[in-house]
Amino acid sequence: MYAVIRTGGKQYRVAEGDVLRIEKIAGDIGAEVSFSEILLLGGTDSPKVGRPTVSGARVVGKVLAQDKHRRVLHFRKEKEGWTRRRGHRQPYTEVKVTSISG
Repeated sequence: MYAVIRTGGKQYRVAEGDVLRIEKIAGDIGAEVSFSEILLLGGTDSPKVGRPTVSGARVVGKVLAQDKHRRVLHFRKEKEGWTRRRGHRQPYTEVKVTSISG
């Protein structure tokens, strides 16, 4: 069974046992998180498509890590010799999907 969830403004296709990095959410390492915005459920028989979400569906996961991605550099150069170099590290939460119910 698989599901399409929406979190952090993005959509992810997940199945039980998947490990994914999502936008940072509150929760300690080892805590359980549940996703209620389920857009699609599929796998066994005909898929259930939500309008906009599937009612009664739930995806539960376990927080594995709270960390930051690698640094992304932004370099800008003008004709006159002016340069600017800035960096950014986006925080993320690593989640392992433990169950999908619907």
